[in-house]
Amino acid sequence: MLDTIAALTPPDPDYPLRTARLALFKRVQDGTLYDVLPYEFQDERTAGGEYIPLRHRRPSVRYPLARIVVDDSVSLVFGDGHFPQIDTDDALLRATLADIAAESRLNATMQEAAQRGAVGSVAILLRVLKGRVFLRVMETLYLTPRWQADAPDTLDTVIEKYKVPGTTLAQMGYSIAEPQAQYWFMRVWDNVAETWFQPWPVNSDEPPRIDPDRTTRHGLGFVPIVWVRNLPGGPDGADGIDGACTFKPAIETGIEIDYQLSQAGRGLKYSSDPTLLIKEPAGDANELIRGGGNALVVTEGGDARLLEIGGTAAAAVIDYVRCLREMALEGVHGNRASADRLAAAQSGRALEMMNQGPIYLADNLRVSYGDAILQLMRMIIEASNRFPLLLHAQPISALDRTARLRLQWPRWYPPDAQDRAADAATLVRLIDARIISPETARRNVADLYSIQDLALEGDRSVQEAN
Repeated sequence: MLDTIAALTPPDPDYPLRTARLALFKRVQDGTLYDVLPYEFQDERTAGGEYIPLRHRRPSVRYPLARIVVDDSVSLVFGDGHFPQIDTDDALLRATLADIAAESRLNATMQEAAQRGAVGSVAILLRVLKGRVFLRVMETLYLTPRWQADAPDTLDTVIEKYKVPGTTLAQMGYSIAEPQAQYWFMRVWDNVAETWFQPWPVNSDEPPRIDPDRTTRHGLGFVPIVWVRNLPGGPDGADGIDGACTFKPAIETGIEIDYQLSQAGRGLKYSSDPTLLIKEPAGDANELIRGGGNALVVTEGGDARLLEIGGTAAAAVIDYVRCLREMALEGVHGNRASADRLAAAQSGRALEMMNQGPIYLADNLRVSYGDAILQLMRMIIEASNRFPLLLHAQPISALDRTARLRLQWPRWYPPDAQDRAADAATLVRLIDARIISPETARRNVADLYSIQDLALEGDRSVQEAN
């Protein structure tokens, strides 16, 4: 069914094939997949009396399975209490990066990036304006990255190119000769500048010309974009542009759920307004009024009955849909837990064991988007060595570009009081046995007790002990 819907919007030959694939996944995620179908679900025949197949009708019920899977997985990676801490051996650098992350709204940026990147990939643009750090999430439908030949993990250029109506360009301040025509819009990022080009007609063979008024030189020495592949196993292999789509294995089953629920709703509507069947009526059938207060008189050999759909059919559909939902969520490692199955509060470890599927998915997302966080932090450190940065409206000194960065991820589920007591006892025994240091123990529980500065917390504990 997905191929049938996709065939109604053939790919534009002027774009790469990945553009059509990402656009299709995006329509699935935002719930506009069926908008290309020409008929409503209740339309059974055309104006000419021809029967309309179900595959040409838009479902009246749309279960947002893809969006549910994406939102649940993103919440488990970057939701409240799940965002990682940027860690390094330098306490001052650690605190500075934490303040920069808070001021640049890194948490909200990564949540948006993980949601948009669920289709396969996403890009995060870094900008330094008047000493302040700004982050912007960019969809990759019309972006083409190129990596350095001798450093396959380092971007060489990123090209943005797409078609836009002339009227839109005119609203942006461009002088357009034919507002009704289609134009190419293009930008290129490299390690020196963000180069804009003058829009040119789609059917023109003229080469693009640089727009000097809009072109800016950032002078960072690197491409200020982080390219994120969503999940391993993308359509182009390990060295491809895009990663795997989070919800692709559930798309076909999600379509089946939408049509089954639409059919069930259609049946319930028919049951509420059943068709009247009259056999040899005494009067004109067009004059009959259906209702409990109207008696229907027929001849001696006549008959009258209501054509209804039994309630067992609707129940069977609901059971079938419930089974489809379980299969779809299992295929994408989604959350199949039901709140009504939890008889009592569960410990953090029990919840982890019960939700191994969502944790497996979120763990893979942590690898992709966690690496993106580290890349952004390294870019910010490099930028601080080229331009003076401001933090809380105050200038900061150049950050150490040789520092080793790492992420400290919190536990998947917060432990209960019993778990915390067991952890505390274990850490005390490990410290007494000189297996770990007190600082390592504090780092282990920093996310649970909101410890921002490990060294300062250690000094306070020593002072209070004395």
